[in-house]
Amino acid sequence: MTSGAYKIWEGVYLVGGPGVTHAEDAASFLVDCGEDLVMIDAGAGASAPRIEQAIRDLGYDPGDIAAIILTHCHIDHIGGAPHFVDSFGCSLVIHELDADAVETGDPEQTAARIYGVVFPPTPVDVYLKGDEEVLLFGTREIRCIHTPGHTPGSLSVCIDHRGKRVIFGQDIHGPFLEMFRSDLRAWRKSMQKLLDLDADILCEGHFGIFTSKERVRSYIEGYLEEYGEQSMK
Repeated sequence: MTSGAYKIWEGVYLVGGPGVTHAEDAASFLVDCGEDLVMIDAGAGASAPRIEQAIRDLGYDPGDIAAIILTHCHIDHIGGAPHFVDSFGCSLVIHELDADAVETGDPEQTAARIYGVVFPPTPVDVYLKGDEEVLLFGTREIRCIHTPGHTPGSLSVCIDHRGKRVIFGQDIHGPFLEMFRSDLRAWRKSMQKLLDLDADILCEGHFGIFTSKERVRSYIEGYLEEYGEQSMK
């Protein structure tokens, strides 16, 4: 496959990101839920047709995408969402604390201005609230866990399938900036939530796929150690 898309685990695929679509894209993932497909994040926007083609190359019909779960409001994760919504009518899911940036197209909160692009105001269909919600698509339960820190509404997604626990923990590494309304204290608590999940596979937004409990734990703990007791300045 020239797209570079590949299977991570049964029913879990990488369909976008550096080496697959474009270097500006954060990683995008496809989850096969039986009757439905679910995307997790949608890239920076310009390469959305390439993400669509990657999905087709895997043998799937993008028209079966029921929803895109946006892990937070930054352009490299949300930019392709309007393409998929307009083309296939899928729903957008995001935590309520990051929803306003998507719905208003805020150039600062979406970081679109940093990328030199404009994100069109885009309606959100499902507002996640609180610490955790479980969504049902097809035959799968998808846990959406509020993991604030990078942004107020940052999410991590967790699925259990065929004896493996997979978490999608986008932008665990930060950055943590005042313009993003970052909160290092909240982030440390969020990272403990992820460690407590004891996942077998971590799909990270920019730095790859970690495929053992030991590697997942080491990756998260490495950033906890790096940031130590720093506080936002």
